[in-house]
Amino acid sequence: MSPETLFRIHLVLGYVAWLLCFSAYIWPRLKAMDGTEAQRAIATLHSFRFFGLVFILPGVVGDLPEGFATFAAYGDFATGLLAMLALLTVRMRPLFWLFVVAFNLVGAADLIIDYYNATQFGLPALAGELGSTYSIPIIYVPLLMITAQDDPFVPYVSFLAARVDANPCVEFVAPQQGGHCAFISKWNGDERFWAEARIVEWIEERSKEVEISKPSEKAE
Repeated sequence: MSPETLFRIHLVLGYVAWLLCFSAYIWPRLKAMDGTEAQRAIATLHSFRFFGLVFILPGVVGDLPEGFATFAAYGDFATGLLAMLALLTVRMRPLFWLFVVAFNLVGAADLIIDYYNATQFGLPALAGELGSTYSIPIIYVPLLMITAQDDPFVPYVSFLAARVDANPCVEFVAPQQGGHCAFISKWNGDERFWAEARIVEWIEERSKEVEISKPSEKAE
C-alpha cells in the first residue's frame, strides 16, 4: 500500500473518530453552556495551535514542500495567538468577541488553504516527510470537510471566501441548517446524526469508485 493511500485512509478514519467523540461527549456539553463559556472552551483548544510552527522546525520534519510548510506553520501560529488573546480578554466582551471572530476566520482559512496547498504540492505522497508531526493532519485536518451554513462558531462565509467548493480534491457539504458542523438532525433513524451518515455515504461512494477502476479479470 502506497504512502499516499495510507495517508488518505488515516485522514478519513481520523475524521470519523473525532465525529464520534464530539457528538457523544463534547457537543452535549457545549450546548449546555452559554455562548461565552462555549467560546472560551473552543478558544482554549485553538490556543494550542501555536504548535504548528513545528512544520518549519529542522530536525523534526523532513523535506516538506516550502509552499505548504511555511503557510501551515504561520497560519496555525496566528490562530493560536488570536485564541489566547480571546481568553485574555474574556472580561472585556467587545474585545473578546472580536478575537473570537478573528481566530475562527483565520483558523478556518488556514485549514482550507492548507488543504489546497497540500494537494498542489503532493503532500500525501510525501507523508513520511512529516515525521513526528504526522499526527497533526491525521487527527485535526480530516479530508472530508463538513459544516453548516448556520454554524454559530465557524462563519460559513469564510468557506465561500476561500472558494473551498471549487477545490476538486475536497468534497464540500454545507446544509442550510444543522448547527456546529451539522452534527445533529431533527430526524430520527439513520439521519439523526447527519454528519456521521454523510461519512458512511462518502466511504461507500469511494469504495464503488475503487471497484469500478479495477481492471476486469479475463475469463479463462
